[in-house]
Amino acid sequence: MYISERPRQQVVPTTDVTPAKNRGRVAPTVLALGFVSLFTDISSESVSAILPLYLTAVLGLTPLAYGFIDGLYQGVSALVRIAGGYLADRLDRPKWVALFGYGLSAITKPLLLVFTGFGSLSTVITLDRLGKGVRTGPRDALIAAATPSERLGRAFGVHRALDTVGAAIGPLLAFTVLWQVPGSYSSVFVASFAAALIGLVVLVLLVPNLRPRQAAAERARRAHAEHSGAARDGGPIGSPAAERPRPQASLRQMKRWGMGRLMIAAAVLSTLAVSDGFLYLSLQQRDDLAATYFPLLFVGTNIAYFLLAVPLGRLSDRIGRQKVFVGGHLLLVAAYLAAAGPSFGAASTLLCLLFLGAFYAATDGVLAALTASLVPDAVRGMSIATTQTVVALGRFAAAILFGMLWTVTGRGPAVLYFAVMLLVAIPLAWWMLSTVKPIQPSELSAAAAE
Repeated sequence: MYISERPRQQVVPTTDVTPAKNRGRVAPTVLALGFVSLFTDISSESVSAILPLYLTAVLGLTPLAYGFIDGLYQGVSALVRIAGGYLADRLDRPKWVALFGYGLSAITKPLLLVFTGFGSLSTVITLDRLGKGVRTGPRDALIAAATPSERLGRAFGVHRALDTVGAAIGPLLAFTVLWQVPGSYSSVFVASFAAALIGLVVLVLLVPNLRPRQAAAERARRAHAEHSGAARDGGPIGSPAAERPRPQASLRQMKRWGMGRLMIAAAVLSTLAVSDGFLYLSLQQRDDLAATYFPLLFVGTNIAYFLLAVPLGRLSDRIGRQKVFVGGHLLLVAAYLAAAGPSFGAASTLLCLLFLGAFYAATDGVLAALTASLVPDAVRGMSIATTQTVVALGRFAAAILFGMLWTVTGRGPAVLYFAVMLLVAIPLAWWMLSTVKPIQPSELSAAAAE
């Protein structure tokens, strides 16, 4: 029998085969990874919520200098994202590659207590972002491996919602600390480290060691065995799928599955995405917001993100992920206009935060789900990491360009220029993505058998 030929090592299933009554639920692996991201974002966002003011008010950096540091914060993870995804796919052990990335980010938090100079602080931030770059692709590959293709948008939406709860709690934590002890940045760093450690414990204890490539090959062997058993009237009995080596992650494999258009569209749009920190500094200067309340701007955006991540993820499953992803950038244009226009009190600030949170809900998890739906298991980690690398590099360029533009033209005009350029880019991105099609089940089976 075929069962007797199975390898001794047990393969952890990479899709949750649930009864019909449970098909609306997400896999436990997705929830566990969501809580890992929740605690990790409490850690990282409590620091990033004070970073813009810390660099500009405490260290006295100019907008151009802050643009460089913010670009470093946004883009340095691009240096290793593809490597992290590649290792996860090549080794077929995404959990352990992700663990390394989470651990690297965690150890940078106590270092913030020791290093306070501009150069050393930049080095610590770089290490933290390198950890983020390593972990992101493997983590999203685990989510994709645990989820049927037709529910990817919902699964990534649930993960991003939990992630965003942490991203909202982190700034609240920073606000509370600074409210109780003004200027106590060291206390924020200690609390950040504690949250990062909790995230590591959840990852080690609750996230299974999924083996996407091995499980895909196992499914292919089973399918072939069933087909052979049904074709005993002279059809082939051997199992070529079992004899061939499992497909390896490579750029050639990604090109084969049509990732080029997606990466170009993502590059164009991300190059025109002003960072949160710059938009918040714009709001703070326009409305003369007290420094103590600055972290609450991050909270407002993350609340909107949390409320909309799952609905927009489900919408992308129904109407198409390309439509939601490109349409989300119209929400970013609206956020620009709310930040650059005249102030109408708290209403204009809240509108900016709402639009910005909706933009992230429509693009972040949706882009990962779109990428995962285009490629087979063997290259999912690397493919997701590659699109995220493109986005990170685009935002790095956007931070440098916007910092220069702010220095030359001033706050309001710089934001408006970016809004106009993004409006021009959106139709181009839609034209490029309108012909991108998800991989079909028959293609998945063929890819697993290669």
